[in-house]
Amino acid sequence: MKTECKYPSELTNRQWQLIRQLLPQRARVGRRPIDRRRVINAILYVVRSGCQWRMLPKDFPNWSTVYGIFWRWRNDGTWERIHDALREKVRKAAGKKSTPTVAIIDSQSIRTAEGGAERGYDAAKKITGRKRHLAVDTLGMLLAVVVHRGDWQDQDGACG
Repeated sequence: MKTECKYPSELTNRQWQLIRQLLPQRARVGRRPIDRRRVINAILYVVRSGCQWRMLPKDFPNWSTVYGIFWRWRNDGTWERIHDALREKVRKAAGKKSTPTVAIIDSQSIRTAEGGAERGYDAAKKITGRKRHLAVDTLGMLLAVVVHRGDWQDQDGACG
């Protein structure tokens, strides 16, 4: 089993043991299976470094394979299931119920460039752009994120 990390964004053995059981079952037919830990490490590298998919270092699997798996797991809800399961573990470790009973909602307005239909003017902050509405639990763990035009009121964003 792998013990040393080449990049700071890579999973430790303990983290990998938690995540691997949350991944979807492998297909029984098709292409040769790829090492899922290396795929996750590549995705975490992109997220942490902010690099483009095509700029993944060569010691990761091919960027198009990694991106394809990322996109598939995004569409089938795998990332959301992983996030929810890990959030539940953190809540239990903190002595809380696994599912929150209270949510805290806030928003942030962001300036955006010209173009795109999802822009609006936030008169309170004098910003033309978009507004992120976030819901977190009492530990600050993310529950939901929604992006709207900047002209959405916070009370409306909470329902969206």
